[in-house]
Amino acid sequence: MAFRDVNARRHIGLQQLSSVALAGRTLLGPMKSCKFIVDESTNQSTLIGSAVRLIESLDLTSAAGQLLNETIQAQNKEFKTGLSTLFFLIGAWSNAVLECLQQNIPVSAIVSVMSEGLNSCCERVQCLQIPIHDVNKELCCSSVRPNTFKSKTCQLGHDSLLNPQVFLYFHKDISAPEEVIPISSCSYQEDDCNSNKWLVSPLAGFDSIDSLVKPVGDKSTSVISGSGVTTSSCNKLTHSRYFSTLGKSHFSSQQGNFQGYLSGHSVDPCECYGLGHLAMALSHGNQASVKLLQSIVVYQQERAECSGSSQFNIAEIVTCCLLGLPESYSCVSPGFVTLVSSEQAAVIKHFKDKPIRILLMDGDLTEQYRHLGFNRLCNVRTILEHPSLWEGRAGDLWLSSMLDILINFEVNLVLVKGNVCKNLMERCIANSILVIGFVTRNVLRAFGEVTSAQPVTYLTQLNASCVGSGVQVELWKACDGRAMDLGELVPVRIKVQGIPLLTAVLTTAVASKMQLIEDQFWTLVYRLHHALNDKNVFLGGGAVELLCLSHIQMLAEQPLQLANKNAVKEFHNPWLAASVTEYKSVVLQALASGWKQYLSVVMCNTAKAASELEACTTVDHHLKKAADCGSPSAYILKEFRRGGLLRGGSGPFADQREGLKVYDNVTAKTEAWRRALDLVLLVLQTDAEIITGPKRNQLLNSHMSRTFCI
Repeated sequence: MAFRDVNARRHIGLQQLSSVALAGRTLLGPMKSCKFIVDESTNQSTLIGSAVRLIESLDLTSAAGQLLNETIQAQNKEFKTGLSTLFFLIGAWSNAVLECLQQNIPVSAIVSVMSEGLNSCCERVQCLQIPIHDVNKELCCSSVRPNTFKSKTCQLGHDSLLNPQVFLYFHKDISAPEEVIPISSCSYQEDDCNSNKWLVSPLAGFDSIDSLVKPVGDKSTSVISGSGVTTSSCNKLTHSRYFSTLGKSHFSSQQGNFQGYLSGHSVDPCECYGLGHLAMALSHGNQASVKLLQSIVVYQQERAECSGSSQFNIAEIVTCCLLGLPESYSCVSPGFVTLVSSEQAAVIKHFKDKPIRILLMDGDLTEQYRHLGFNRLCNVRTILEHPSLWEGRAGDLWLSSMLDILINFEVNLVLVKGNVCKNLMERCIANSILVIGFVTRNVLRAFGEVTSAQPVTYLTQLNASCVGSGVQVELWKACDGRAMDLGELVPVRIKVQGIPLLTAVLTTAVASKMQLIEDQFWTLVYRLHHALNDKNVFLGGGAVELLCLSHIQMLAEQPLQLANKNAVKEFHNPWLAASVTEYKSVVLQALASGWKQYLSVVMCNTAKAASELEACTTVDHHLKKAADCGSPSAYILKEFRRGGLLRGGSGPFADQREGLKVYDNVTAKTEAWRRALDLVLLVLQTDAEIITGPKRNQLLNSHMSRTFCI
């Protein structure tokens, strides 16, 4: 931690924000340095790589710390991205405001000029927005693309693309078997693919050795060079199916036999990989998550062709974290993969070759649970709120009656949104009924759509029409075809024909890294989700921040008379306008310093500059060239196309994908800016109100005014 001398104005809140934000400098950029957070009470450590995890691990008891936590949490809840940018700019702009205060600039001038400057920058950078369709077309037409490959006789099972055994081909350290053996005991129809149909691995082109996905029955050996690049003309692309109106629809009975691989008709490989390319451009170096997300994109796009549903639906994606397996075992599996106890896993052997009936519960499966809005009787006095179920006959009767209901309706599988009574769970296991708790609402909805099961709040509401059928339950198998036993918890896979649900199975052998891997995956998923919602993306790699710096520089150098005229028109107060005009240049330069520090730290973290001084020199060089060009936006766009902006691309893809374009979310980035400045100005004005009270002089003259704070 850094110590800072508290100045005479005693703006402690701003100094606290600045000090805390210093801890997040290494989390900025694609090559961020993660941090270990150690719990002193349990002596356990966790690897974190995002601002939200860092804030959750810190004990922030001050008012400024609480406001910082709420700001970070609000950004995380809405966007799941832009957190490191928000965290860093809070600290950078806090320092900038403190420097303005040391120059005796009025608080009102700081607030008005910084707010005006940020709004002006947000409007100026709109010219750097690129429509998704144009980005997709450019990425597909460029030579930078995953390798694609052909297969003349492709015969794969209905969920084989994402089947763990097929994912064996997607990991470079595991050799591919001669033939794919479906895990499921069900047999599926096999379709032949003609030579014009493509079977594409979204993971190809990332590893040093690109292996061919071999179809069932194909005994030939084919080797595709990792340096091979497939190019094709995109002149025929007049409309992309990936950017049609979002909508919901269900599989028809004919579409229930959906083939989970890229086949069915001849398609342009450029068009196939539209969202896959975009995901890679938004990944910012997150290579492992890109592979999983591209697999999801392929699956969902193929399903969208058959059903007309959304080309990318985030509600159909869930994660399952498996500790104890190498990271190369991570894959995407159709259906719902979750962890259950070994006792629950033992029930699954009774489900073999047996039709499974499923029940969905939208609440807790406990005797005390009442739905939201339930009004208890006012004339009843509660003697004991939570009695032990085994101490009284009433509890035993409830257990027996609930179990009888499940047995009478021949329910084999119960998915519960909330908690499950432990004693009822034990009785269900004894009667070969699998009960799984804490299932998300999206999972319940997905199973309800394809099984015709209707969620109920209480078991007493159950009737025959509420129970679904057609479900299959099996032990989840790794890419080598073996069922995994991870000790106390066992992964199981629940699927049904036609379900759109996909589970990203995330694996690692390092316990402290599990949370980081899951956070990185969801960050990339939400980046793609927000990009499709915005229908535009920003140029990445520092282009937007560089244009903000150029624009601020232009505003700061605005002639004094023109600035004064504009200020009078805006504030309708000559005195306030004169104050704002006098300090406008200094305050705007302070605002710009935040973005300049941002670019400098990112360049240092990615080893594009040996020091912040060298990074600042590079930024100043680009600013000068942009000013000399006459049109800063045109210069930045030109440098971005060349890949030379701030010394080009970075990250793990840099050595394999020369000239790879990087893009950013529009709304998430601008909202991070606004939230950062809003918090800084709020704390500034709050501190100003505190130190200008009736005891201001007594406070400033006390010996505490020169203390140190962390």
